[in-house]
Formats: sequence, structure tokens, C-alpha cells
Amino acid sequence: MSDENSATIYHNPRCSTSRNALQLLRDNGIEPTIVKYLDTPPTRGELARLIEQAGLTPRQAIRTKESVYRELGLADAGDDALLDAMAAHPILIERPLVVTDLGVRLARPIQNVEEILPR
Repeated sequence: MSDENSATIYHNPRCSTSRNALQLLRDNGIEPTIVKYLDTPPTRGELARLIEQAGLTPRQAIRTKESVYRELGLADAGDDALLDAMAAHPILIERPLVVTDLGVRLARPIQNVEEILPR
């Protein structure tokens, strides 16, 4: 991303937090690349890199309330198993992840995104 106002959002249009994060970017003059991650999920490697760059652990980036989380028995799983599960079942990826030239943030709470907006 070379344009100083470039961004990417890993977006689920059915999620209000994701829609609000997208609007926050637009309100700040940024028209991001929108990755509908349920349709085009990141690879396991991309996901691991995004999570690390966001300063999170895989455990912090997984949706524990999804039924597949319980079905796969992930409550005691290690990082590798969590990454494998998120790569295989993108519904498990916590959303939205926002990427700018200033970093990566999980927009929960949405104010986290403000830390990586160009000034």
C-alpha cells in the first residue's frame, strides 16, 4: 500500500461492527480495499501475520461464540490449532481487521482503528 490513505478491511457486511469500521474509514477520507473474508479468506500465513501485526494472539482473534468453535473443541487448543481452524473455517476469524500503512488493528472496540489512521 503506497498511497498514504490506503487501507484494507477484512469485512463481513452482515456485522454491524464491521460496517461501522468501514464507515469510520470512509468518514476519514479513506476508500479501503474491501476483502469479504468469508468469500475470499486469507491464507493461514496471511492470517498469522495479520494477527501478529495487530499485537494479538490467535486466541484473541478467534470468535469463541461460533458453533464450529465448540464443535471443533477449540477451548484448550494451542495457537497452531487455532490458526488451522480459522484458515479452514473463516467464520471463526474475529472481525473486522483493518490494515493501513501505520499498522493492523482489530476494530473491537472500533476506536482501535483510529490508532492507525493517517493524520
